[in-house]
Amino acid sequence: MVSSLRLPALTSLFSPSFTRSSTVSLRRRLHLRPPLAAGFSAHSAASSPTETEDRVDSKKSGRVQDRGSTDRVITPRSQDFNAWYLDVIANAELADYGPVRGTMVIRPYGYAMWEAIQDYLNVKFKETGHSNMYFPQFIPYSFIEKEASHVEGFSPELALVTIGGGKELEEKLVVRPTSETIVNHMFTQWIHSYRDLPLMINQWANVTRWEMRTKPFVRTLEFLWQEGHTAHATLEEAEKEALQMIDVYTKFAYEQAAIPVIAGRKSKVETFAGADKTYTIEAMMGDRKALQAGTSHNLGKNFSRAFGTQFTDENGLRQHVWQTSWAISTRFVGGIIMTHGDDAGLMLPPRIAPIQVVIVPIWKKVDEKTGVLDAASSVAETLKNAGLKVKLDDTDQRTPGWKFNFWEMKGVPLRIEIGPRDVSSGSVVISRRDIPGKQGKVFGISMEPSILEAYVKDRLDEIQSSLLQRAISFRDSNIVDVSSYEELKDAISLGKWARGPWSASDADELRIKEETGATIRCFPFEQPQGTKACLMTGKPADEVAIFAKSY
Repeated sequence: MVSSLRLPALTSLFSPSFTRSSTVSLRRRLHLRPPLAAGFSAHSAASSPTETEDRVDSKKSGRVQDRGSTDRVITPRSQDFNAWYLDVIANAELADYGPVRGTMVIRPYGYAMWEAIQDYLNVKFKETGHSNMYFPQFIPYSFIEKEASHVEGFSPELALVTIGGGKELEEKLVVRPTSETIVNHMFTQWIHSYRDLPLMINQWANVTRWEMRTKPFVRTLEFLWQEGHTAHATLEEAEKEALQMIDVYTKFAYEQAAIPVIAGRKSKVETFAGADKTYTIEAMMGDRKALQAGTSHNLGKNFSRAFGTQFTDENGLRQHVWQTSWAISTRFVGGIIMTHGDDAGLMLPPRIAPIQVVIVPIWKKVDEKTGVLDAASSVAETLKNAGLKVKLDDTDQRTPGWKFNFWEMKGVPLRIEIGPRDVSSGSVVISRRDIPGKQGKVFGISMEPSILEAYVKDRLDEIQSSLLQRAISFRDSNIVDVSSYEELKDAISLGKWARGPWSASDADELRIKEETGATIRCFPFEQPQGTKACLMTGKPADEVAIFAKSY
């Protein structure tokens, strides 16, 4: 029988004789969760007039979290993945619901994860020749209308401003859903000659899309992202740029987030509105749904023709520029949660974790406190000087057992325990978040700075690699090669991804979506060799496609 994890009243845990041994026995009996001021499962109807996906699921399961309760719940992943996801976000203090339906407030710990993403990508963008800038959030509605497929694709999601300064506006303003239109308006003023090309910029911004079914981080009315925009003299340059940026995203996913995405090209049906080609990275979440984690678009001349963005080439002829756009968003935070988390909460890759090492001092007697805290402070200083992100939890308001489970739930990769015996022996105890229980705990690691620093860095590297390999194994074991539509339907019905040859029509693709709920996630860049027959028509197929249900 599956049971939820609960936090009893904290007063029952404040025993003066609480030691590491009692912590171990306590951990066998329960998981501790911190009291939070807000829960994702309880929200007033007044602030959320439209049902969101997560609230609907919460109501179905009958789960309600009382804001004043000291009994906090993390639903097991296997019991209800969506409820687990919301519980982790609430208990790990990543985000909370905003007062406007479909919005969220990103809390410091969640924002720190986004900052880690920004820090890595900002360097890569500048290394590849891009400069940061910023465009206005309000876009004239007439701009959106200029590119036909763009307005058709985004019209249902637009948020419009019709009144400003107490007066009705002469023209409606769109709250930025993406910036291709306003970027082209400005590019037209900045680009005149081939000498002005390539023009390559990026902006970190918020966007608004009026989603009807929302999920924190994954799909909200407003979210944070970066969007890159480039203009080029030739199709070849634009194509090279679009592929270069999806490669930047792929390397980030593997090397930083430890998420083994599959990179490839979107089908025509799934291509971005206004693009000639869309490239994507697709990630498998813990419930085996696909998450589109980043996209890069070759826009061709679609927007430059609509806006008249031209340049004079070396022969004195006027030409429309070739363009790209590419983006990654706070959706990636949700992807990290759903890829690596377990029943105890978050499990963060060290390169993304806001805190890489937490130090928990343990003492039983008052006369032991000073020595333990001094040693813990010294260890913290050593690791900080080594460039690591360290938290010393020296509060005496919580027991060691409560702290162990709290930081475990927050996904901190390594925990260092220091007690009186450790001080005497000049050593520490180190536990890994990715290996639960005794198997992940090592005793007697020297406090000598060079030894400790090397050991901790090696373990963090091991954890980073371990999480990636674990995710690769999970992904590969849940992709099924299929050669017929019946096999595809069977695979999708089991919650797996289906991979098979495809050369059928857009209508056939839409039929699969209607009948199975699965879409073509991408035509992977890595393709098998040999002749292939389309799984739907039996006709020759040059490529295999991956089908899956998705967020």
